Amino acid sequence: MKIDRIETFLVPPRWLFCRVETDDGVVGWGEPVVEGRAEVVRAAVDVLAEYLLGQDPLRIQDHWQVLTKGGFYRGGPVLSSAVAGLDQALWDIAGKTYGAPVHALLGGPVRDRARVYAWVGGDEPTQLAEQISAQVEAGFTAVKMNAAGATSPLATVAETAAVVARVSAAREALGPYRDVAVDCHGRFTAASARRVLTELAPLHPLFVEEPVLPEHGHLLPGLVAASPVPLATGERLYSRAEFLPALAAGIAVAQPDLSHAGGISEVHRIASLAETYGAQLAPHCPLGPIALAAGLQVAFAAPNFLIQEQSRGIHYNKDADLLSYLVDPEPFRFVDGHAHRGDAPGLGITLDEAAVRAADRTGHRWRNPVWRHADGSFAEW
Repeated sequence: MKIDRIETFLVPPRWLFCRVETDDGVVGWGEPVVEGRAEVVRAAVDVLAEYLLGQDPLRIQDHWQVLTKGGFYRGGPVLSSAVAGLDQALWDIAGKTYGAPVHALLGGPVRDRARVYAWVGGDEPTQLAEQISAQVEAGFTAVKMNAAGATSPLATVAETAAVVARVSAAREALGPYRDVAVDCHGRFTAASARRVLTELAPLHPLFVEEPVLPEHGHLLPGLVAASPVPLATGERLYSRAEFLPALAAGIAVAQPDLSHAGGISEVHRIASLAETYGAQLAPHCPLGPIALAAGLQVAFAAPNFLIQEQSRGIHYNKDADLLSYLVDPEPFRFVDGHAHRGDAPGLGITLDEAAVRAADRTGHRWRNPVWRHADGSFAEW
């Protein structure tokens, strides 16, 4: 069996899918994308495909080594994301070839269901309460929200109070038996983060995500030591090597993205590394169905899995949603806030290939917004 064809599809709302086909007709799907730079990742997949064509698709780990290390310049979000989608597709092919789900190939399941959370906005406390109530009615036991919009380098009294008001509204709507995770998105400096984290402690967030930018990771040890709440990071870290300092700093939750951090192969290794530091795994996934399917396969096999992000109804999904390109939505039917483990081979989902090809004819040009402070200077989005 040899890899015979590799295709990519730019599909709304902001995703990139790849399709890998063997000469005997086995097809695997992956989701290689950097949000806002999908076209660039598409070009990277085309370059990597030059090596993969004609190769045995079942030599996944060997291909991963060559794809990530075969060039003198390594790493970064574009290359790691291109590799991630191809790696997902190869695992999908392997599962279909062996007639087993990917979690079985990773050593077998350690749980029967995986907890998932829903995204809510967080811009206005009144809207937030309504959004959370809707998610609670849908059965979710956890939500994630933004802490704030554009924030001053040293957060003002009003900005800090607004964060607390939002999370207070969430806690009131959720009650004591459900969880809220708070995403800072790197919008705070370390000094502002210390102040905000202390104020949030009485509201008992499940974790606070990206309290500082990834390039300020050297400040994490001090933040962890000062923080009364668990800290999480990792959506903009792309390898075990990049996670190591954050884990050594004492983060409570590692958040690799299956479409950014080298795919199933590397995220499974990141999970094992995190386990040695007593950290939990909460894969980042505001993306499409293939990325989520890959994340859940790791979730079923990783002992230290905590919770999985998923994008149904997220504000990015304007022209298509999580289920839009699936033949059967059953794998993503969440019951009591959990995805139940299935035994379908590979990634466990079936893509509507005709819908994917039709969507690619439209494509997309999604870009993240550029924010500015009141004085006109650049603000972190």
